[in-house]
Amino acid sequence: MTRLIVAAGGGGDVIAASMLDAALHGPGAPAVILTFAWDRLLADPVPGPRGPADFTGLRPLTANVYAFTAKAEPIPPAGSTFPRLAAELPQTLALINPRHGAQGIRRQLEELIQHLAPESVDLVDVGGDILARGDEPGLRTPLADALTLAACSRLGTPVRLLIAGPGLDGEVPAGELRGLLGRNVLTLAPEHVEPVGAVLEWHSSEVTAMLAATARGIRGLCEAREGGLAIPLTDEGPTVHEVALDVALGRNRLARALVPTRTLAEAEELSREICGFSEIDDERAKAAWFGTQPRQEIDPETVLGQVARFEREARGRNASHITFRRLTEALGLPGTQREELRALLVRNSPGQYVAPLWHLSPRA
Repeated sequence: MTRLIVAAGGGGDVIAASMLDAALHGPGAPAVILTFAWDRLLADPVPGPRGPADFTGLRPLTANVYAFTAKAEPIPPAGSTFPRLAAELPQTLALINPRHGAQGIRRQLEELIQHLAPESVDLVDVGGDILARGDEPGLRTPLADALTLAACSRLGTPVRLLIAGPGLDGEVPAGELRGLLGRNVLTLAPEHVEPVGAVLEWHSSEVTAMLAATARGIRGLCEAREGGLAIPLTDEGPTVHEVALDVALGRNRLARALVPTRTLAEAEELSREICGFSEIDDERAKAAWFGTQPRQEIDPETVLGQVARFEREARGRNASHITFRRLTEALGLPGTQREELRALLVRNSPGQYVAPLWHLSPRA
């Protein structure tokens, strides 16, 4: 027997699910993680989540569920971090196909449960936006969470919902989530991060970077996302809580509406109606703009000067740390150059690299 974990939001939640699986169950017999291949333009220029038709080298697990292999590759123009994630994480990484809405995802889950006969089924979300009503001003990425919640709610199999790092995604404040959270299942510590430490060096997920940072004892105020969202890094950050699935479904209006959906387009339209937007529409607009921007050559002297100015401004906003995604976007660089920027900064000032975040220089 094995365990089945549904990682609600994609790559960041996959890394967190891997951490939780090892922390709760040890290194033996790792779980199967089912998730969306959705890099949100950070590594993939094509808007929206990828499906099986977007990859070569997948391995069928059931009639409608495929797992990544070491030979898996995205088909251009798509890009994806998921083949590399699958190669570097010990768990089997399986792909959610969102094409047929929540009903299609439920069928995939039913097939996997029948095939694996898992001892447990967990739904993992980092940050807690799976508990969003749909009208929160900070809400940015509700669709994947709502689709997985909708699918799990009609399984007929017990599903445990785990919220890691309440409030770290900046979408629903931690204070608003506290009354909804159940027992503290686990508080992550440095030793729980080490198995995924190498992955965090290259993966772009901001929320999982902050989850790992708080588990490693980092505290302060971190700027994230393109708007410079300020996220407190507190003792609450590394905690993992259980939430009753019916509590989540009772609060998440989008998830309830998505239960009968049979297409991704239908799910998008409901997101527009309930939340006022579709995050895939936002990606379409950004992708069109990115497509007109040439790749920039990074001149070390120029960039280091820009970083020093940015650090002074961020310190003025009381920030102590920033994510590399935030810094890349603040300098006007495309996401594909994030690793190049990180390497330059770490070479120039290694003491400021508190993996996987950047600590703002006290001289700024």
